[in-house]
Amino acid sequence: MKEQFLRSAAVLGKKAIELLSKATFVVFGLGGVGGSCAETLARAGVGRLLLIDYDIIQESNINRQVFALHSTIGQQKVEVAKNRLLDINPDLELLIYSLKLSKETIEYFPLKNCDYILDCIDDVQAKLLLALESQKLNIPIISCMGTGYKTDPTLLECTDLFKTRNCPLSRAVRQKARKLGIKELKVIYSPEILKDSCIEDRKEVLLGSLPYVPPVAGMMMAAEAINHYVSLNKT
Repeated sequence: MKEQFLRSAAVLGKKAIELLSKATFVVFGLGGVGGSCAETLARAGVGRLLLIDYDIIQESNINRQVFALHSTIGQQKVEVAKNRLLDINPDLELLIYSLKLSKETIEYFPLKNCDYILDCIDDVQAKLLLALESQKLNIPIISCMGTGYKTDPTLLECTDLFKTRNCPLSRAVRQKARKLGIKELKVIYSPEILKDSCIEDRKEVLLGSLPYVPPVAGMMMAAEAINHYVSLNKT
């Protein structure tokens, strides 16, 4: 076992690290949530990662996104992620897709070969699409709900979509999920009441977010996926 995984093995056990090294996890979205989620999976020793994000890094991303630096502005998020994660674990097998998830593009992603789906997208239709696909393929999934305008990371929790409250994104997904026959969906969310924007003079809509809420949500997603996967396969 490589030295970089010894401390994790001391907690999870060598068998768990071996299991993770053979696992394939897919992360949709590499923003404030998804970037930290993907990096945590890489540091934990997940052997194969599929990363999906069509966006480029902008200066406004720097306050919360692990891949966003002044030196990476204008670059594709998936390319920056690839370079950073391979520096963390050179043995990591990476597949990157600079594509936006939709009904038309989902066939390009080899989800049937994945062991876990981590949804870090903020688009309602995309979330529903992944939830349905996970049901069809019988692959575990965890989805992150809204982290914008949240200020207290200690209020984040893992629960079922239909037990969420005070979260507009959860509400929107929940309403449509019922109509589609989705009866359960594991999510990371916060019941914290949304804070109002402190900026009122901008012409365009600005979604406020902090450095210490989205990344924590991403790490919680990775933790839940890792612990769940290990518990399912460690016999």
